[in-house]
Amino acid sequence: MSLLENIVKRTRQYRKLHRYIGSVLVIFFFTIAATGVLLGWKKHSGGYILPNTEKGSSANLIDWKSLDTLASAAQLALYRQDSSLNTTIDRMDVRADKGTVKVSFKGNFYEVQIDGATARVLAINLRKSDIIEQIHDGSLLDVAFNSNGGWFKLGYTSILGLGLLILSVSGFWLWYNPKRIRKMK
Repeated sequence: MSLLENIVKRTRQYRKLHRYIGSVLVIFFFTIAATGVLLGWKKHSGGYILPNTEKGSSANLIDWKSLDTLASAAQLALYRQDSSLNTTIDRMDVRADKGTVKVSFKGNFYEVQIDGATARVLAINLRKSDIIEQIHDGSLLDVAFNSNGGWFKLGYTSILGLGLLILSVSGFWLWYNPKRIRKMK
């Protein structure tokens, strides 16, 4: 088999591999691309994707209530909003310069923004950005199937990462080999 025939044969193999992997993973790549664009725009969405951070009454931490008091106020506010929601705190994001604490909860996508100095509720918002992030990285499957350890996310990102790597390599050869073939003829 000549070098030219060998290049042509390998190019056909790359084309098959590229088409197969691309057709199997295209929906996932589209999802990652679309959610990636949304996540890139989240801070510039006018509060639609990521809720705007409200301003509290004091940025001076000495004036602030204890974290325990702020946490209790956030939990009570979420419970009053919808008693069916889980009020177990996932994280508290302190925005000292804004005088605000954003409290996020486990098992739902809500946040309660609390004034650090008065413990007054400033806003209760659905964090659409968290939903988009979990779709983007595949961790929504871990939440849906109550998987501890993030195995769905690990599998999802590994398969898609390897798929993209294979598509990049095979795509390069699908672009380069016809140039080599023309040059050899």
